[in-house]
Amino acid sequence: MTDGIAWLAEPRSIAWGGYGIVIARDLASETLASRVADTVHRRREKRSIGELTGRQVQDVLEGLFDDVHNGIALRHGEIGEWAYVVKYGGWQAEFGATPPVSRGGAEIFLLEFEEENGKPVPPTFAHLYDERLMCAFNLHLDGSWGYDGVQGDPEVASAVQDRLTAAGLPGHELERRVVHRTSLEVVERHFGLTLPRRSILEQTLPTMLLR
Repeated sequence: MTDGIAWLAEPRSIAWGGYGIVIARDLASETLASRVADTVHRRREKRSIGELTGRQVQDVLEGLFDDVHNGIALRHGEIGEWAYVVKYGGWQAEFGATPPVSRGGAEIFLLEFEEENGKPVPPTFAHLYDERLMCAFNLHLDGSWGYDGVQGDPEVASAVQDRLTAAGLPGHELERRVVHRTSLEVVERHFGLTLPRRSILEQTLPTMLLR
């Protein structure tokens, strides 16, 4: 049994501010972290700073930049066929799509939630393969922020939409957190995604500082 990804829907599941996760199939985690770092909008130096816990990463960012949200760091690891990157600090709106992380035939999954943004911004999911958008949607399924069903490759998007419908979503009478978690459960089962919760929350992982 694996941890899956539905635990991300818990309040402040990784850190204050929400979560920024990138998952890839059949890529080394160091390669994935470097690709993610290359998409930052403002060019930054990439530097490995050893293996740290999430709390230690936040302490480093605060010590270097006075405020944890003035810097960015990436912790990365692997579980089975999956590599993953977890973003820390002021990562919100700092990463773009060029050069694409999914270049060269890579299969990439993006999960983001700006939990403390007062607008409010919904959690989002996107699946990309070899620079093509396969599936993307707002995990609150609430019609906000341009949501109009599942977008992407017709076959992949419709299969995910069918699973969401079978799970009783969008379920407008449900609390957003319930919809969020159920949506994560749907993509977890459909794509076989997982993240090692204990490793991310309690143990040390290789860490890349962007400065």
